[in-house]
Amino acid sequence: MARAATTSDAFNAIAEPQRREILMLLRGGERSVTELARDLGMSQPQASKHLRVLREVGLVRVREAGKQRLYGLDARGLRPIHEWVGGFERFWNGTFDRLDEYVRDLKQARQEEAADDDDQ
Repeated sequence: MARAATTSDAFNAIAEPQRREILMLLRGGERSVTELARDLGMSQPQASKHLRVLREVGLVRVREAGKQRLYGLDARGLRPIHEWVGGFERFWNGTFDRLDEYVRDLKQARQEEAADDDDQ
């Protein structure tokens, strides 16, 4: 089966762990490809390839600064991912609400047991 193109959307682009690492580094501010490659322990061509993919799906922007190209995070591209993950929020909130209710019931039962033991 053919592999999906990594440049088709943000979901595919961030499926690659090194690209997620690049995004994490760019949260701290703009960086050159040389800095990113050094910090990630990869070659400059590897880092450039990942940055190209991230730029094509709108997760990274680039700006010229003299002879350097500085890459920065464009978090607007993460919106589809945020919205998709947000759809699971109701599930997790409901799960945590049920867990909280269970813990309250358990505490109440233990308090009642302790009160019964004190009465005897």
